[in-house]
Amino acid sequence: MNQLFIYGLLLEGLEAFCKEHRQPAFRAKQIWDWLYVKRVSSFDEMKNLPADLRAKLADHFIFQCLEKLETKGDPGETQKLLFKLGDNELIETVIIPAPRRGTNTVCLSSQVGCRFGCAFCASGQKGVIRNLTAGEIVGEVMEVANVLGGRPDNVVFMGIGEPFDNYDEVLKAVRILNHPDGLCIGARRITISTCGVVSGIQMLAEEGLQVELSVSLHAPDEEVRASLMPVNETWPLEELMDACRAYTEKTKRIITFEYTLIKDVNDSAAQARQLVKLLKKFNCRVNLIPLSPVEEFDGERPDSETMKTFFQTLENAGINTTLRDSKGSALKAACGQLRARRIG
Repeated sequence: MNQLFIYGLLLEGLEAFCKEHRQPAFRAKQIWDWLYVKRVSSFDEMKNLPADLRAKLADHFIFQCLEKLETKGDPGETQKLLFKLGDNELIETVIIPAPRRGTNTVCLSSQVGCRFGCAFCASGQKGVIRNLTAGEIVGEVMEVANVLGGRPDNVVFMGIGEPFDNYDEVLKAVRILNHPDGLCIGARRITISTCGVVSGIQMLAEEGLQVELSVSLHAPDEEVRASLMPVNETWPLEELMDACRAYTEKTKRIITFEYTLIKDVNDSAAQARQLVKLLKKFNCRVNLIPLSPVEEFDGERPDSETMKTFFQTLENAGINTTLRDSKGSALKAACGQLRARRIG
């Protein structure tokens, strides 16, 4: 594909394009405004641009990097969108409304598949196929904006893929989404979630961005974590926690630790106390997530009383903890249920 996705350009890239084609610099901001404020879907709609510039844009760039094939779920409730990419690979994106707050969160995919193969996650069951480009990632958000009739309030990189395994394109997408003259999604409303890629945590600490960091923990000790998360072989729990401490010291940001509760695997009272010991020196949050069913994993979610006891142990120790009501399980749109597919 010779043409580039228009959504993959930073404003500086548009400015360089205008300069190359002997257009005044202000044209780049006009294009940016048409893309992200007015949210047009063709260059012909950019009425205040000269016709020859619109023609050049159409020669070099395309809008449609995603084709929406399917929407599951009703408006105003959790919805899962199925997108076809230009090479016939398929990804899934989820819209999660919070009616009481009047906000919408979009859960983005950053790769087709995932190389890290967590036992209870459908996304990595067939490995990684390829990275998404920044244009494809931003394209997910723009498609969601079309569904909602306005930009989403929050963005979480918790869909298919490991964001830090596609670091450069994810960070480029973050900067496009966060730009104050465009979608203007606040950095603190953007969350990057990692299964524990220490190198990515270390790089993010140096970016100077106020984005939120979420780290998937899922066990308080090396043995259980390694049985659930192969990433623990590359970056053991002790090394991960050292990187998290360094991140919080450098950025002064709070890390959210994600912990999927699995019956008779990581949900005991003793493991709750281990988790307290591991995290008690952190200024952090913990999200407890009941396991969502995945065909390839035969684990079960604990009963309500076990989950409440685990939650209360953390709360009593002064750790800010949420026992999350997993949204979208009936649509296979909950944590760990999204998966990559392809046509043909």
